[in-house]
Amino acid sequence: MTNYQIDCLQYANWSENIFKEMREGGLDAVHVTIAYHETFRETVLNMEQWNRWFEQFPSLIFQGTTGADVRLAKETNRTAIFFGFQNPSPIEDDIGLVQILHQLGARFMQLTYNNQSLLATGCYESYDAGLTRMGREVVKEMNRVGMVVDMSHSGEKSTLDAIEYSERPIAITHANPHNWHQALRNKSDTVMRELSNSGGMLGFSIYPHHLKGGTSCTIDSFCKMISDTANIMGIDNIGIGTDLCQNQPDSIVEWMRVGRWTKGIDYGEGTASNAGFPPMPTWYKDNRDFSNIANGLYKIGMTETEISKVMGNNWLNFYDNNFGAIK
Repeated sequence: MTNYQIDCLQYANWSENIFKEMREGGLDAVHVTIAYHETFRETVLNMEQWNRWFEQFPSLIFQGTTGADVRLAKETNRTAIFFGFQNPSPIEDDIGLVQILHQLGARFMQLTYNNQSLLATGCYESYDAGLTRMGREVVKEMNRVGMVVDMSHSGEKSTLDAIEYSERPIAITHANPHNWHQALRNKSDTVMRELSNSGGMLGFSIYPHHLKGGTSCTIDSFCKMISDTANIMGIDNIGIGTDLCQNQPDSIVEWMRVGRWTKGIDYGEGTASNAGFPPMPTWYKDNRDFSNIANGLYKIGMTETEISKVMGNNWLNFYDNNFGAIK
């Protein structure tokens, strides 16, 4: 059996050096955020930039749209890049743009980013009304074309609604269990069980605000959390989504949290004195440290087959089954 390595969420300050580090880390595929609050046109401009990088660095990266591209990446010693949105703003208020953006390569879209959207409720809102009328229609359209519903930044009811309403498995690409660390973004046992029962995937995040102990979180604690979650969800429904924001300036945190919706500063999980990016744990500085997770899982007693599933094979199976249109 071939073992694949997939990171199902990053938002780095992209450069040739980072692409080289992906290769040094043996990453066969990375799901990259190409929109937070961008409009459709602005998202297309971000895609244009990625096209330039694909043209400049063809020996390192190429655009991925199917599971077969992950296999091609492994065969050719490159990294397949998959596009995703952390907010539905690229579709604006036009459901027809779901198919257009899928045709342009988008494979994941969050229905919310912390706040209430036209589609669902974010995890920072005090009241979660669940999927809206438009949200149900957009989920149906995403199912039809093969764009994965991502509920990483969504509230509890909205997430459970999406799991129930979606005819295809959804993903939570970057979050951790709430029972391990009580961040607003982390997910309850109820969500994790329903996600697993529906065939969905959870990607474990290494973003320090989502970690027990923050920057000081140990690799043993992180890997034990993965093992404990496997007991809740099953070994076939979990993977990695690091949420790595390598080399990003702190001003990007403001764009992520604030966008255009407020004139103030939303500190999110941080504080006024710690409003920027927190330092990463010492055991995960960049893509070259990806194998540290596998080594940590081995140390706590996971089998090689279980580790290969967590490190990428589960995501590949999910890609195979969910990126194509319903025939």
